[in-house]
Amino acid sequence: MRWTLKAADESLLSRLVSEANLDPLVARLLVVRGVHGPEEAARFLHPSLADLNSPYLMLGMKTAVERLRAAIARQEKVLIYGDYDVDGTTAVVILKTAIELCGGAADFHVPHRIREGYGMKDEVIERAAAEGVRLIISVDTGIRAFAAAETAHRVGVDLIVTDHHLPEVGQGVPGALAVLNPNQPGCGYPCKELCGAGVAFKIVQALLEESGRARLLPSFLKMVAIATVADAVDLVGENRVIARLGLDGLRHAVNPGLKALIAVSALDSGQAINSGDVAFRLAPRINAAGRMDVAQDVVELFSTRDEARARELAEHLDRLNAERQAEEQRIMAEIRKRLDSDAGLRERYCMVIDGEGWHRGVVGICATRVMERTGRPALVVARDGDEAHGSGRSIDAFHLLDALESCAGLFTRFGGHAHAAGFALPSERLPELCEALDRYARSRLTPADFEQVLAVDAELGLEQVTPQLHAMVEQLRPFGMGNPEPVFFARGVRLGLPPKVLKEKHLKLRVVKETPGNNGRAQFHAFDAMGWRMVERTEKEPLVAGDVLDIAFTVEKNSNPEFGGIRLSLRDYAMAAKAAVPSA
Repeated sequence: MRWTLKAADESLLSRLVSEANLDPLVARLLVVRGVHGPEEAARFLHPSLADLNSPYLMLGMKTAVERLRAAIARQEKVLIYGDYDVDGTTAVVILKTAIELCGGAADFHVPHRIREGYGMKDEVIERAAAEGVRLIISVDTGIRAFAAAETAHRVGVDLIVTDHHLPEVGQGVPGALAVLNPNQPGCGYPCKELCGAGVAFKIVQALLEESGRARLLPSFLKMVAIATVADAVDLVGENRVIARLGLDGLRHAVNPGLKALIAVSALDSGQAINSGDVAFRLAPRINAAGRMDVAQDVVELFSTRDEARARELAEHLDRLNAERQAEEQRIMAEIRKRLDSDAGLRERYCMVIDGEGWHRGVVGICATRVMERTGRPALVVARDGDEAHGSGRSIDAFHLLDALESCAGLFTRFGGHAHAAGFALPSERLPELCEALDRYARSRLTPADFEQVLAVDAELGLEQVTPQLHAMVEQLRPFGMGNPEPVFFARGVRLGLPPKVLKEKHLKLRVVKETPGNNGRAQFHAFDAMGWRMVERTEKEPLVAGDVLDIAFTVEKNSNPEFGGIRLSLRDYAMAAKAAVPSA
């Protein structure tokens, strides 16, 4: 892995230090994250509700809100058409709750991943119309639902599409009453990176502000924050406001379902919940419903007022998540064997790996694992007889949706964005897909694009790793896409003890650095450093006490009550004589 030091404009650094009265290290961390002035720094470090954009900056919002308010006033039947992942199910909850708070009533439809698949279906719209529904609002889906929009018009139903996925190139948007998507042509909305629940929230914001209920906005931000983190959108601009305020609110959750989910996720009520807790504990359990069973259980979980029922549903999601983990492990074991034995597969610029009988609800997670393991774009496909359903994840240098657009004729459906996409196609066309994507990737990528690069924020001596440093880093939370956790590097640290292996996969090191003291006596600075899932590496390159390393790391608090204080979380290490020297 190659390390690179992020470049920072020295004049901007000086300005933030002098005008915003910031510590030089905090100023550097802000500048390398794109902050350019004191006011922007203040918004970044101290976001507030006032920093939310006006919902009416979004194209189509006025029409959508007027129609929804009319439906509420006339007590019309409203159907919310969602999706089965975290983003889609939480968006349903957010919009349904707001409509009911404003005196309306809303039903919902969340498709079954296996039986129905992704997207809006004509038969659902026709059935809703027959039952008296006159307004359907899609959330986290619909930007390519041209046929569904025509069906809605034919059966006399007004359709409002809210989505964040990219529109089909050159095809415009569906002919709905209103389309809300910051990525549609002609929309000047400032935050293009909203997730699907974020777009739905903008309707809620307008609805609550116009009905005199703006005080309730913070309670909605908790759910929007979960979706924002789970959907891995950039945590910058308005998304940062949503995530920061929403995560802060999770500390004091009152919704019975949310409290039950926090409990089964082993997150104590009252403690701070960060983006990592959402990404690795809360979100997988919410997602498990749509992946392994019925996603409408999520809507019920967050809608019920019965604490016993909430616990029952949360425990059900916890069991489903365990099943999901087992299935993921099974599929990944097969994929690892294939990667180890098939040199041709390893050499592909864009990997397509398929298997019969794989659970299609897990292939997206597996695609992420393959991409992380190989450093290459990866698509994992579940074959079920004549049909194949897949999901892809991509590296920064490769726009995955554009790649799928290049062979659009192979698919029965596809959609997504630069880094993630889903699709379906006939199984017999998989060989064509493999060749087409590899050919497309080779025309746009070079071997250098597959090299893993670790961007580091600053060089530190171990003597600079203090509780004060940790407190400064904490000001930048929440971390995620667009705002990664700060990574530091230190040169020439010594292993004070032999490495320890934890749970057969994690590495625990004791790193020490000696510095001159004021009284002429040496000072020793020592920290535990955790190398998560690094044991396999030491089997190839053994470490012994006394080795001198250069290390790249993040700074964290040790949550174990017996071992308090600061510890390091290793991102990479190298023998000091062999380590690559970071450069701007």
